Amino acid sequence: MSYIPRLKKEYKSNVVTRLIKEFSYDNVMQVPKLEKIVISKGVGAAVNDKKLIDHALNEVTEISGQKAIATMSKKDVASFKLRKGMPVGVKVTLRGEKMYEFLDRFVTTALPRVRDFSGVKNTGFDGRGNYNLGVTEQIIFPEINIDKINKISGMDITFVTTADSDEEAMQLLSELGLPFKKKEAASKPVIETEKTPAKETSSAEDVEEEAPAAEDIKEEAPAAEEVKEETSVAEDVEEETPENKNEENK
Repeated sequence: MSYIPRLKKEYKSNVVTRLIKEFSYDNVMQVPKLEKIVISKGVGAAVNDKKLIDHALNEVTEISGQKAIATMSKKDVASFKLRKGMPVGVKVTLRGEKMYEFLDRFVTTALPRVRDFSGVKNTGFDGRGNYNLGVTEQIIFPEINIDKINKISGMDITFVTTADSDEEAMQLLSELGLPFKKKEAASKPVIETEKTPAKETSSAEDVEEEAPAAEDIKEEAPAAEEVKEETSVAEDVEEETPENKNEENK
């Protein structure tokens, strides 16, 4: 008996029946399936250093388990010192058993090694059932020896399916093990409605606290009368001073 990858066996035995129940397909041939996985990596710095292409080829080959090829530029770009036909990237296309084997390793081994991992984004669909995912560091793959890498770099992974819509493709990939981020429930309006009464009560308390300030103003008013009395006393003193001078002259 020939070897069958774990995910391929899981797809045929369980995933197909779940998708038929979920989307009510009339025929088994309507069930979407994973067609291919494309791993691509851009190496723009290879214009000045062609050895970077060799490093990228070795890394992608070790990650995918299949020989990668270099991608060539299609036109001249003078500002980048780029000539037509120069190698500027690396890619590999996986199908069949190697495709399922890579997906199994990617889901079970590579993704848990991502720093602060909380699920893959659910916005990478292109509207035709294909999903694009970016990896920022190639060291999440256990096949890469961190002591031998030239530079930490990322790559793009594209999952091509036969699904007609993004919803079907997302359900297929989630059944195959891709952990998508869950959409958070909109609970903000509830919090705002709970906080509004607190604002009203606080404003009422502020009004009550401001009310005594008017009483303070009324209390300060008699102080002006005291000032007037002091001024009258000062005038009396001035009137007394000439009399004192007359007595001294006598």
